Amino acid sequence: QVALQFPDELLADAVEVSARMEAATGAQMYVLGDTTYGSCCVDEVAAEHVGAEAVLHYGPACLSPCRKLPVLHIFGRQRLDVGRCAEAFRELFPERQSRVVVLSDVVYAHAMGELEQQLCPEYPNIIFSRLMCGEPPGPAAPGEERKFGRQFLVEAAGGLQDYAMFYVGAEGLALTSFMLTWNRCPFSSFDPVTARGRRETLNVSRALARRLYLVERARDAGVVGILVGTLGVAGCLALLQHLRQLLRRAGKRSYTLAVGKPSPAKLANFPEVDVFVLVACAQNSLLDSSDFYRPVVTPYELELACNPARAWTGSYLTDFRDLLPGACAHVELPAAVPAAEAVPDVSLITGKMRATHLCDPPTSQLPPSTTLACRDQTRALAEISPAASFLESRSWRGLEQQLGQTPISKAVQGRRGIAIAYEDEGCEQP
Repeated sequence: QVALQFPDELLADAVEVSARMEAATGAQMYVLGDTTYGSCCVDEVAAEHVGAEAVLHYGPACLSPCRKLPVLHIFGRQRLDVGRCAEAFRELFPERQSRVVVLSDVVYAHAMGELEQQLCPEYPNIIFSRLMCGEPPGPAAPGEERKFGRQFLVEAAGGLQDYAMFYVGAEGLALTSFMLTWNRCPFSSFDPVTARGRRETLNVSRALARRLYLVERARDAGVVGILVGTLGVAGCLALLQHLRQLLRRAGKRSYTLAVGKPSPAKLANFPEVDVFVLVACAQNSLLDSSDFYRPVVTPYELELACNPARAWTGSYLTDFRDLLPGACAHVELPAAVPAAEAVPDVSLITGKMRATHLCDPPTSQLPPSTTLACRDQTRALAEISPAASFLESRSWRGLEQQLGQTPISKAVQGRRGIAIAYEDEGCEQP
């Protein structure tokens, strides 16, 4: 049993493809029409619902490694004018000794070999990245970069910051994620649709300033909603546990929400949440939350806000797996600091004092006393539930039964008609 995952633009070919696959292999094919999260990720949840033993993923992909099922990616072959692309590269990099790393969208990976044959004889310091599906075997070699499903070896003594980046593909989330992660490298791109090359003018400093503003919002937050944006990427469950522990030690309340693809209407149903953190793949984690009721941050930004041991170094991380234990960018949580010895901090947004130290994790989330007693149920729930805590602070809490307080009366005849003109109301004559 095999699951075939198609993006929306390729669903028209799903019937013919599945029929040919069944005739050729004898396996039973299931078409995944609409994915739970982004179409670039493998939807293992939907595949497990039909008992699939493998997944064939068609179209653009983020190449995030999966947790359980074996995956075969079929990227497709979008048309690329290799000659025009090479010409645009020469115009952007007239110096033949330029150090350049060539990246591409997965739908143009089939033409990178031909482009490499044209440019490598002229540019001795050019590097072409290779696609990497799944977890690579063994640790990375010195100078080897493994990010976003791409793999390349940097030979310069100064590292990657001595290189420029050349991206083959249209403008989108993948390019934005590349530019924020490798923000010390100048970027150029070639759009195969328009057949034009250009130097990217994205103001990385302004984009990073916007993200750092969201870090300040996360520091001020008292209640954090953890949005599950993927369940198929390896390490997502470990990150959810890590975020819960981080927020608990930072003195913030949190609860986990699985709402599928986030939207302003969905998240507006949780007004008690001060900020959301989205656990998704590297391409979908950078969500523009300008239209949302509350800001949405990435796991790395939440770590900057809550982990005192992690400092801003200028490098931005979009892959949440870099934060897990054993990763190159993992930072251990420091020891707890007594409240009397903690150094207070002032919010740059509200101007109020706030605590920035970590406390010891509580031994239990349940109320310490189990003695039988009459107590306010809403107040008891507020001790362990952020939603109940928000409800406790409101003056109107919904309909109340008020048992024994309402006088008993017989049923009487009510009004008849519609609200604009009941039958017992007089009508004014014109």
